[in-house]
Amino acid sequence: MRSGMSKGFMYLMLILGSILMLLPFIWMVSTSLKPSDEVMTMPPVWIPSEFRWDNYMTAFQKAPFARYLFNSIVVTVLSTIGELLTTILAAYAFSKLAFWGRDIVFSVLMATMMIPGEVLLIPNFVTLSNLGWIDRFEALIVPWTASIFSIFLLRQFFMSIPDELGYAARIDGCSNWNFLWRIMVPLAKPAIVTIVLLKIIGSWNAFLWPLVVTNSEEMRTLPVGLTAFTTEAGTNYELLMAASAMIILPMIILFIILQKYIIQGVARAGIKG
Repeated sequence: MRSGMSKGFMYLMLILGSILMLLPFIWMVSTSLKPSDEVMTMPPVWIPSEFRWDNYMTAFQKAPFARYLFNSIVVTVLSTIGELLTTILAAYAFSKLAFWGRDIVFSVLMATMMIPGEVLLIPNFVTLSNLGWIDRFEALIVPWTASIFSIFLLRQFFMSIPDELGYAARIDGCSNWNFLWRIMVPLAKPAIVTIVLLKIIGSWNAFLWPLVVTNSEEMRTLPVGLTAFTTEAGTNYELLMAASAMIILPMIILFIILQKYIIQGVARAGIKG
């Protein structure tokens, strides 16, 4: 009886937590469909009196979102590919290759995760400015082609793969390079998909860094482009929410499709450390 009550309480808390998590998204979609005079009314209106689907078309035409979309896709794809390559190579080296100082170097890298990103904002900007990369794709992509967290996650997954598998592969004449790409990478698919998905979401939603290193409208990404709906006269919230919904929708669909790999990847990453 007590076990059933505990389970019921747990489900109740999960349902309440889910509702709280969904409320901002529901409010965003609701506001994106409202007439302008219902956006800031009190008490709040959850169901619009008139569904203004043309808000989405107006929002798309308000700013050059086609260019913003192109920039976001380029930055997301290239930075994800770059991070994936550096993560796979580094995780393999820290998990399966024996070299002097390996654990010390890895510990130092892990310690850098405690440094707030805001502290590195000015030094990184100065470095890129000296390279002449400000307001160019290089500034949006190159600094984000490596991630200590991703290396840690994949390293933990690689360490859960028995070393005996590598010994057997080398006896058959398999080099470290072939062993990595033909055996280790396919086995680590859940963790790699998790890293790719987290990277795509992070890169797609990045705001502060693209805002700092871009000056022209041609180099803006989608999150930065949302500032087009905030003017000296105020904010067009219904258009801002419509644009936000269009930006978030691809990430929600991607997450729903690949969520099982996230669970597998995170679960397996902690098996052996």
